[in-house]
Amino acid sequence: MKRTAIVYSEKEFGELDGKVANGLVRQSDYYKIVGIIDSTKAGRDAGEYLDGIKNNIPVFRDIGEAIKLLDKVPEYFIYGIAPLASFLSTDQREIISNAMCLGMNIVNGLPQFLTDDEEFVKKSLDYSVTINDVRKPPARKDLHSFTGQINDITTPIINIMGTDCAVGKRTTALKLVKALRKEGIKTAFITTGQTGLLQGSTYGIAIDVLTSGFATGELEHAIVTADREQKPDIIIVEGQGALSHPAFTSSAAIIRGAKPSAIIIQHPPKRVNICDFPKIAMPKLKSEIKLIERFAKTKVIAITINHEGMSNDEVNATILEYENIYQLPTTDVLINGCDKLVERIYEEFPELINIEPLWLPQE
Repeated sequence: MKRTAIVYSEKEFGELDGKVANGLVRQSDYYKIVGIIDSTKAGRDAGEYLDGIKNNIPVFRDIGEAIKLLDKVPEYFIYGIAPLASFLSTDQREIISNAMCLGMNIVNGLPQFLTDDEEFVKKSLDYSVTINDVRKPPARKDLHSFTGQINDITTPIINIMGTDCAVGKRTTALKLVKALRKEGIKTAFITTGQTGLLQGSTYGIAIDVLTSGFATGELEHAIVTADREQKPDIIIVEGQGALSHPAFTSSAAIIRGAKPSAIIIQHPPKRVNICDFPKIAMPKLKSEIKLIERFAKTKVIAITINHEGMSNDEVNATILEYENIYQLPTTDVLINGCDKLVERIYEEFPELINIEPLWLPQE
């Protein structure tokens, strides 16, 4: 039984910093999302606003309106914004406190841990609610250093990377996982961020809060564990940030920990500057592919497009342009699905073609 949850994403739903809420609207295996809080989109259907497809998840003005219109108080309040400045404002602290007073358990995706905050801890005890800091790493004694076991994995590993943060790497990864499973290919997914964990991913960790040594080791451990427990035919690893992004080191740790067999790269053609840094220009797709292939000692096998700010005609034209320039299959998975990616994976890993589907494909 899924737990009912409402997601706070004030002024950010559908935007770059609202990626946690956006992801939960698109897929949530653990929570049943019963509403989004964003006063600037109140009254809209969340699915229709985000992807043009209604999903009956309403957007509310505030908690008060949500409680008034819902059948009952949701079990969980999820903080669904992922800003660069990861600290709660006074107003946001008050909103979370109010949710606790209403009896909602708190799920926090920020690297500001509420379980280290005396005020929030006391309030959680007073109102008998829980606080889950999704990105809070395990105790140091429970963290894993890199061992080299990843070199013994023979299962194909594909890393979904990008030219920036918040370009849709996780969305593309999950769409690809679903498409491969429909083919009868047993596919394991390794998440590397808080949204994937909130969506219910079995394997992975929020990698950006770990020191570099443990980041590499924890990812290796997640892949080795998934390979041992699930015995998948293929493993898909979610990327973070971008290898060229000056504010993040996550991509380097993911490449080192995963040692991917191949890479798919996601790119927003119309984005001018990198996320949260308006004075730094986006890298060129060509330069990012070159950097990735040199660093990872593997190859990019496909390109996926984030269509922000693009018309359908522009998307189609860009796909043709990229396929001509890079000689790589290119698609927008939200518009055109993953057929090209699956076909390219079969070409790269022909052993997957003749796999006998001895398990039930998952939707």
